[in-house]
Amino acid sequence: MLTLLLLLRHAKSSWDLAVASDHERPLAKRGMIAAPLIADHMAQHGWNPDHVLCSTAVRTRATLSLVLPRLQATPDISFDNDLYLADADQLLDRIKRLPRASTCAMLIGHNPGFEELARMLAGGGNAVALAALDKKFPTAGLAVITFDCDAWADVGPGKGLLCAFVTPRSLATAGGLSEDAGSSEDSGSSED
Repeated sequence: MLTLLLLLRHAKSSWDLAVASDHERPLAKRGMIAAPLIADHMAQHGWNPDHVLCSTAVRTRATLSLVLPRLQATPDISFDNDLYLADADQLLDRIKRLPRASTCAMLIGHNPGFEELARMLAGGGNAVALAALDKKFPTAGLAVITFDCDAWADVGPGKGLLCAFVTPRSLATAGGLSEDAGSSEDSGSSED
């Protein structure tokens, strides 16, 4: 059975407002533009998650709220505080516990964990996407990874194929029509 994992890094957050903690940072204007652009691309390619697992940070929840209305399905949604700044191994452990009935899951979270996880899981795939992922995983970046497995518990390092790596910049450069990654270079920081 083919299983699809969508790793969506939160959209660009704002550093302009004084907030109590990093967890509370909102999206920047650029992030509010980028998230729907990525969501439209997801919908155009039929990448419609049946389950979403989202960090509890304000910026990930805001990203989700901008993505959901543009998708062609209404997924089950879980919020998990343990995704906040989780490393690749912690994220993989959480993926392995996704509902067995889910065949397309989306995680919305943070770097550096997401970049590390995407690299860990991708044992091959689209050469352009792999090269772009090797550069960096910018805000609102989306890694689309397929697995030939019957259950999420079977997902592991090197077992996935990176079929696409999409960034707001690659979509803007291609007029929103690029399925492969294009360039993932972004003027924003790769840090959270």
